[in-house]
Amino acid sequence: MTSTATPQALEKAEFSVAAEGSDELEISASSDARKDSPDQRRPASFDDEKHATEASHASPTSSRRPSTSAEQEQNSRDLERANTAASGPAYSVFPRKMKLFIVFMVAWGGFFSPLSANIFYPALNTLSSELHVTDELINLTLTTYSIFQGLAPTIFGDLADMAGRRPAYIIGFIIYIGACIGIALQDSYAALMVLRCLQSTGSSGMIALANGVVADVATVAERGTWMGWATGPMMIGPAAGPVIGGLFAQFLGWRSIFWFLVIMAGVYLIVFTIVFPETGRNVVGNGSIPPQGWNMSVLNWWSVRKAARNKDALSRTTSRESNRLAQQRLARARKLRWPNPLNTLKLIKEPDVGLLLLYNSLVYTAFMDVAASAPFLFTSTYSFNDLQVGLAFIPFGTGALLAPLVNGRLLDWNYRRTASRIGMAIDRKRGDDLRGFPIERARIEVAAPLLCVGLASLTAYGWVMHVETHLAAPLVLFFLMGLTLTGTFNVLNLMLVDFYPLAPATATAANNLARCLVGAGGSAVVILMIKKMGRGWCFTFHALVVAAASPILWVLVKKGPGWREQRRVKAEEVGRRREELERERERERAEEEEREGVKREVQARDGDEKR
Repeated sequence: MTSTATPQALEKAEFSVAAEGSDELEISASSDARKDSPDQRRPASFDDEKHATEASHASPTSSRRPSTSAEQEQNSRDLERANTAASGPAYSVFPRKMKLFIVFMVAWGGFFSPLSANIFYPALNTLSSELHVTDELINLTLTTYSIFQGLAPTIFGDLADMAGRRPAYIIGFIIYIGACIGIALQDSYAALMVLRCLQSTGSSGMIALANGVVADVATVAERGTWMGWATGPMMIGPAAGPVIGGLFAQFLGWRSIFWFLVIMAGVYLIVFTIVFPETGRNVVGNGSIPPQGWNMSVLNWWSVRKAARNKDALSRTTSRESNRLAQQRLARARKLRWPNPLNTLKLIKEPDVGLLLLYNSLVYTAFMDVAASAPFLFTSTYSFNDLQVGLAFIPFGTGALLAPLVNGRLLDWNYRRTASRIGMAIDRKRGDDLRGFPIERARIEVAAPLLCVGLASLTAYGWVMHVETHLAAPLVLFFLMGLTLTGTFNVLNLMLVDFYPLAPATATAANNLARCLVGAGGSAVVILMIKKMGRGWCFTFHALVVAAASPILWVLVKKGPGWREQRRVKAEEVGRRREELERERERERAEEEEREGVKREVQARDGDEKR
């Protein structure tokens, strides 16, 4: 009898195939969820859809007219309600209010990385003058920040998927606070470079971790909305950061910027340590398994103690033993070790992941170069001071803030529409099996229109800055670029999380690594490009590069489902091998225990005979 692997089991084994590399490590990935998860309804494949369509055409009532988009949406909702009513463990046991609190905390934590990057922009001219370095050299502090913005999540993502989200957050913020204190006290360009790298290391992993936490608590059908709520407030950083930085730099000096960050991060770390629960699915499952004692928040520890006091002695013992066995089962899937950033690089070898990361990095580079060159352009063109440069970023940041909030609704709507089109029932309780579901098409259909508007705005921005038009023109285009370019790479980032839902932090870390390294190169040379090529041709070149690479999206739509299926088949094989290994180990343990029992009986008989 052949058993159908559940989505959760396939996700675990799939992460092993992509992230671990060697056969031995592949087998160590968990497939225990195969045994415990409920039966899953596999979505209709395209062949199934064809047969269903032929059957419907054979019916005189169903062949009268094609269903409208509204009817498809209603059918999808009916299927969803019926599916959600089915029995089985919930994808996440956290109630909605707790999910809202969790998302609020990760959004607040992720806010520090873009804030730290953008709060620095208005002070660039002041720092260049005070430290006696050129504009190109001071822009290298942005480059090094971006490099470590890509490298740091490869460590924190692996740590979070292995040990849990809470330890990764706490370690990151301790590093971040120390770096901010150092920057506020230093007086040399070299020290500024080194400490900015440390600051980026501490804060940059938080965006990858935020995506991981959202994937922990939200099913794929509703992940777009939850991801929008989690990443939307992060985009306040590009809007508020330059304004705050401009105010501090203009009236209190640039050092006050970093003391402000120290205070904000300290408050966050205290609140996080006390109240934030562990959500990592490799640590707590769907949230029903308590984490290790050292990984509990204060409130979590108190609630566990309170629940234990309300039980009798037998129930407490049974509950503790059940939790211990569940923790051991999850622990077999992850061995605590030093975080390995190479695990992130192993994801890039997958063809769909590699293409997606390449394209996303090009879009992100265009976005970064607009932001990195803005202080130079607005100062040289409109004679802005630090505060005015900061205020000029408000439209850019506002567009970036709105992008994930708007995209989230569009992504979930298009997911339902695609599911209805292929006859798949949506299960918001347990999550959907994406085998046979064209998730690439569902995501890229939202990204493509945003990308077209973004590239047009990018080209227009370069030429209006070239002819030095009225200030209103670049500010309007600033808003459009913030909205559309941010929206595009957010959608592509979500698609990567869909590929690796059980290792979302590691997957997002791979995305950050690719896009930040490419973006760092762009920000390092953008001022030189503007001086050599001119403003108009510089940004036109950026738009043409992204447009030339856009056939990658078509390849992902056409070839992506097949590549995912190959990973799934390989993942099932890894799971079977691991189960066979576990059975062999259990058999060896049983034989060893039997031999020990016989040995003890013989020793006991010998002792009785001697007496």
